[in-house]
Amino acid sequence: MQKPPKITDRKALLRNRERADLNSGMFLHHAAIEEITDRLKLINRNFSNPAIVTGFPEIWKTLLPNAQLIEDKEILALEEQSFDLVVHAMALHWANDPVGQLIQCKRALKPDGLFMAVGFGGSTLKELRSAITIAEAEVTGGLSPRIAPMAEVRDIGSLLQRAGFALPVADSVSLTATYETPWNLMRDLRNMGEANALEARLRKMTLRNVLIRSSELYVEQFMHLDRIPATFELIFLLGWAPHPEQPRPLRRGSANTRLADVLNNSKTGQQ
Repeated sequence: MQKPPKITDRKALLRNRERADLNSGMFLHHAAIEEITDRLKLINRNFSNPAIVTGFPEIWKTLLPNAQLIEDKEILALEEQSFDLVVHAMALHWANDPVGQLIQCKRALKPDGLFMAVGFGGSTLKELRSAITIAEAEVTGGLSPRIAPMAEVRDIGSLLQRAGFALPVADSVSLTATYETPWNLMRDLRNMGEANALEARLRKMTLRNVLIRSSELYVEQFMHLDRIPATFELIFLLGWAPHPEQPRPLRRGSANTRLADVLNNSKTGQQ
């Protein structure tokens, strides 16, 4: 089996998380907790043995006080078929093997157990990525890895099927924070524990000229009413461990109603 490429420098990631400000830097985690809470309320079920995979257990223990808190290592400390709910919380974008993480979570679920995940989607920090990409190309003539890869919702939803989940669902919520300057945004990213932890990152300080030019471009392209926006896309995944009594999709070709009839758009009378 081919080993997944090493995307994340785990030591750097843990160092960044240790420096995070759990009081002022966790607003996205709190927003994610509110969304997960609302979605759980829509499911008519009590979960007696949940687990939460997270890099910030102090924050996520508020979601389900009876949950086991599991560190988001490559090999998750989850016992097979032991949980009726597993939540993977704001960590998939740092995983070297996201599909492997999902498979481990599915194996940890009892039959008909629920899996939920929340993580950053592909639109996250699109403004910052645009500005810093152009600035670095202008100043240095090249590019370096700076932001962890984040999947589009249409792509990451298919990962649930690859991992073997039944009835997979994926959707996203876009949030916009505003700042006085790009420097305030970058400070907030450090407070979130989301500074650069890529294995392929530059191992030296970013040139001051690159940062200054990035800030100029950010302001020129995106400032509105004396504030700059920063987009954060949260992708939510839901899937079930397979169980014989779950509803199944209809076999392809088994439908007995034409789409035109449903849409009331038959050819009769058309010009």
